[in-house]
Amino acid sequence: MPGSSRIGGVVVAADTLDAAELVESARRLEDLGYECLWLPDVFGREIYVTAGHILANTTRLKVATGIAHVYGRDALSTLQAARTLSELSDGRFLLGLGVSNPMAAELHGVAWGKPVARMRRFLQAMSSAKVRVRTPVPAAPVLLAAHGPKMLQVAAELADGANTYLMPAEHTRHARPILGADKRLNVVLPCCLAGDAATGRAAGRRALSLYLPLDVYRERWSEFGFSAEDFDNGGSDRLIDAFFASGDEKTLRARIAEHVQAGADEVILLPHPADPTTGPIAWDLLEQLAPT
Repeated sequence: MPGSSRIGGVVVAADTLDAAELVESARRLEDLGYECLWLPDVFGREIYVTAGHILANTTRLKVATGIAHVYGRDALSTLQAARTLSELSDGRFLLGLGVSNPMAAELHGVAWGKPVARMRRFLQAMSSAKVRVRTPVPAAPVLLAAHGPKMLQVAAELADGANTYLMPAEHTRHARPILGADKRLNVVLPCCLAGDAATGRAAGRRALSLYLPLDVYRERWSEFGFSAEDFDNGGSDRLIDAFFASGDEKTLRARIAEHVQAGADEVILLPHPADPTTGPIAWDLLEQLAPT
């Protein structure tokens, strides 16, 4: 599978766009040749309803939940949503799942549990659930948000692959053999088209500010040689450069190629504008890196 690696998907913060802008953006991505639009599951629109609206207003673009957390819906309702969206879009829907964090569980009134065990039970419940439909339904691929070896093993056993996020190419290299050659490995790459290092790092600090306080990311990043000092004051230059790609087109393509060479099947772009006042989507970057 690594031989077919490419840029394919784009993460779009749909909640930052109004309904018309969302459809216009999806159609623009479709025209640029991107294969899939990935939707974050946060605290705005319902993610499956949003996916259905985009699918109904495009013709070729795939839409994926990136990532729907398992505390928001039970296994049966998740399977029903995935089957329905796959049926009504002729197979253009992908199901991305993750455990998210304790805050998400609390908001839904559900007790937080051990992540690996929780995800394993959820996928097993999905596989045994019965959904009755009148017509054959293309199975929606299931991709897990997975970083640690145990969650990657769950993806290898019970899903079609995994998505990684804010991880270096070294992690991609370790993840590939755990997943196995027949499973899909996507790498979500936050990135910025920037003319100088200072501008790129400023965008990187904005992008990583949400994650720097979280122990789960600090613990994982520490495995790659980063210490407490790297997490202070918005993150050291070394840390930002490691987990956020910025620079000109050649530099960004080189960072993408690192993950491809390490075993990624697809790199999913999470583009950040160099100037945050220009809007939430960095179209200059997406146009330069467009598959077409």
